[in-house]
Amino acid sequence: MPDDAPALDLLALLPEAWRAVLSPHLDPDRTAALAEFVAREYATQTVFPPLEDLFAAYRLCGPQQCRVLILGQDPYHKAGQAHGLSFSVREGVAAPPSLRNVFKELGDDLGVPKPRGGNLSGWAAQGVLLLNSVLTVRQAAPGSHANKGWEDFTDATIRALDARDERVVFLLWGGYARRKAALVGNPRHVVLEAGHPSPMNPRGFLGSRPFSAANKALADVGLPTVDWERTAG
Repeated sequence: MPDDAPALDLLALLPEAWRAVLSPHLDPDRTAALAEFVAREYATQTVFPPLEDLFAAYRLCGPQQCRVLILGQDPYHKAGQAHGLSFSVREGVAAPPSLRNVFKELGDDLGVPKPRGGNLSGWAAQGVLLLNSVLTVRQAAPGSHANKGWEDFTDATIRALDARDERVVFLLWGGYARRKAALVGNPRHVVLEAGHPSPMNPRGFLGSRPFSAANKALADVGLPTVDWERTAG
């Protein structure tokens, strides 16, 4: 690691509630190796999201509040887009193609008008954990941080939510995310798989109706549904 790369304690950056439920599922040595890699990348490369947004998904949606998990692949790799929530962009940033397809499906599924902005923090505030399988990426290099250890965090998150007594709906979008379905073994939970929303995926997402299906799964056990029209926080 470069001399000017500060040490990074990933668990210390997590909100306390998440740290408590994830720690039992994380190997300390592997987590330390991931932290060293991530610190080196931030010190020597342009990495997204910004470090302060690294765990935004966990910060905005606590483990006891989570009722839906939307799992993507890795963050947007263009400047100004990724801010720690899967598929989301900050206010004033044009919606990337994948998010435009999410909004198209939202309209087809529930008749929701296209949101004015691409910030999905309003979903997070309602208990939707907007997580990527890999939480960081180099600029202009999609998949560059895959297989470096972030998958352990994703797996630990799913296992922690799987242990909950209250239903969680897992929306797994894309082949990378769908491989995580095997981690959900608790029959009280619901897994809804679909293709990735990317326009490069010609089928498998559009028409999957994930938003109405998630709300039905929540309503079936008496849980409040998500107001999917309320995107911005």
